[in-house]
Amino acid sequence: MAHLVDVLIVGAGVSGIGAACHLRRNFPNGTFAILEAMDGIGGTWWTHRYPGARSDSDLFTYGYSFKPWRGQSIATADEIRHYLDEVIAENELAPHIHFQHQVVSANWSSEDKRWTVQVTRGDTGETLSYSAQFLWMCAGYYDHRQGYTPQWPGMQDFEGQIVHPQHWPKDLDYSDKRVVVIGSGATAATLIPNMARDAAHITMLQRSPTFFACEPWAHPLQEQLQPLNLPEDWMHEIMRRAFIAKTDEVVRMAREHNGELREFLMQETRNRLPEGYDVDTHFNPSYRPWQQRIAVIPDGDLFAAISSGKASVVTDTIAHFDATGITLDSGQHLDADIIVTATGFNMQFLGGVPFSLDGTPVDFTQHMTWRGLMVQGIPNMAHTIGYFRYSWTLRADLVSDLICRVLAHMRDNGLAVVVPTLEAAEADMPREPWTDPNTVSAGYMMRAQDKLPRQGSRAPWQAPWKHMHEYGTERTELPALQPQADETLSYR
Repeated sequence: MAHLVDVLIVGAGVSGIGAACHLRRNFPNGTFAILEAMDGIGGTWWTHRYPGARSDSDLFTYGYSFKPWRGQSIATADEIRHYLDEVIAENELAPHIHFQHQVVSANWSSEDKRWTVQVTRGDTGETLSYSAQFLWMCAGYYDHRQGYTPQWPGMQDFEGQIVHPQHWPKDLDYSDKRVVVIGSGATAATLIPNMARDAAHITMLQRSPTFFACEPWAHPLQEQLQPLNLPEDWMHEIMRRAFIAKTDEVVRMAREHNGELREFLMQETRNRLPEGYDVDTHFNPSYRPWQQRIAVIPDGDLFAAISSGKASVVTDTIAHFDATGITLDSGQHLDADIIVTATGFNMQFLGGVPFSLDGTPVDFTQHMTWRGLMVQGIPNMAHTIGYFRYSWTLRADLVSDLICRVLAHMRDNGLAVVVPTLEAAEADMPREPWTDPNTVSAGYMMRAQDKLPRQGSRAPWQAPWKHMHEYGTERTELPALQPQADETLSYR
């Protein structure tokens, strides 16, 4: 027998917890459940347990609009999980969260006007069924079960330990060990200064450079305001607006003055490294700033580790692994006891769940995204995906507000179904990839193009990152959108 709820949320990370809070406030008499495949809350903050795991966004915008953040602007994974625990307690969400509930399929019944979701319990192995009027996918966009690791020749010959950050062993001892970290993104930049304290030496091996920005753990404005003892919500809102304004300016520069932004980032890097350091080779990417994410390094800790001699950077490509380390295409050999493959993750749309409509499997590549939060032709289903350049949660809050207004319109008018629908005149609209490599070229997105919905040539059939505006545009567009008047939403 199926468990019946009005709204079924999949995922108990930042998106799912936020969605549940909005539902509680807007529909106090409604029913909902949250299904979480893992055995704890937090999503990425539950999965990632590597040394120094922390936010890459400030917590005043990564935190919810309705829950003031009280700590320093950059936070550790533990601090973020504690914040989420407070949100769950304050909104009495715990009874609604079901851990180790892995969704294995979702089928829409046109006759019943409901979704039926099949679930496998990881702790007991039993199969459960949930039935919901509305399905809200909040599982993020990557596969928590398996990180991305390229296969290089000779990996099986390495006599040390190979570790992916997404699957960090609790008992990994790297004291006085030679460590090579493959990759140069945010994860590598976090790992290296934290491991450098105890490792004999740590090398960041990168195929190509990444842009880095040095940010303080605590914003100077926050420190200036602390003596005023402002109410928590005032402090949160002031800091939130300050960070949004700063990101607005950086994104504007990336769009209009890309060369100046590149030089600013390069000069900041030069100032943090020893005189004569080859910055152009190791820290001057071939792509434009914000074409891939600019990685934040708190107080320049990565550069400090390099300057101390405890860490180094090698820009080269891998020829093969061997028993004692890695041989590069240049002929150089990197000796290693431990190799960390900080090579990213596998993108997974809608948690990798197979969807069907009346028993017919859904091929999402044949559908278009509706504002990057619903899918053309798919009834009563939304998904939350955050921003690429701004904090994830800024968008999660906007999506939650809009979906709750859609649900309220349905309730108030006795409607059972909502589905984004192309008008006849739009049927031949050109279809483009979900991401444009000229705007966003992150590797995980490029590798997943064959599994993602398409974009149209105009709104609302485009994702927000299409034109690099993101929050700057959506913070006015989505709150002003009237679901009952939008001609691309069909109700019955």
